[in-house]
Amino acid sequence: MQAQGTVFRYGDNVDTDVIIPARYLNTSDPTELAAHCMEDIDQEFVKRVKPGDIMVADRNFGCGSSREHAPIAIKAAGVACVIARSFARIFYRNAINIGLPIMECPDACAGIQAGQRVAVDFDTGVIVNVTTGQRYQAVPFPPFMRDLIARGGLVNYVKAKLEAK
Repeated sequence: MQAQGTVFRYGDNVDTDVIIPARYLNTSDPTELAAHCMEDIDQEFVKRVKPGDIMVADRNFGCGSSREHAPIAIKAAGVACVIARSFARIFYRNAINIGLPIMECPDACAGIQAGQRVAVDFDTGVIVNVTTGQRYQAVPFPPFMRDLIARGGLVNYVKAKLEAK
């Protein structure tokens, strides 16, 4: 699995309340959540994001409440991958559960800027800043997590496993 897109860059401690503000939590519709993704930190995000784009952040991305709405909003907005120095543990688990690829790679976060093009190979963990040619190595997903993400999340993964029996 691979992704390539333009980078949206954020700093430390991007919490779930700015990923999807609480005033929009009266719905779980992915399209509606995507329409408000990041609006309290980046009002232009939803106007500029294109399918396949990449988010890059610093430490503790997804901190705050444990709502699944945050990774759903990011994925539904078209983001193909989030790369950060570190993730809040509950956000990490929620992202994987809904099939949003996320990778921890401090070196990539230090070298990648907003607007640059980045390619990510989920099988190898290689992240390439296409704009500069710089390469970074993240820990690749184990095969079962790649399969889970490829199937669109935990629910689809479990359904496929049950159907295979």
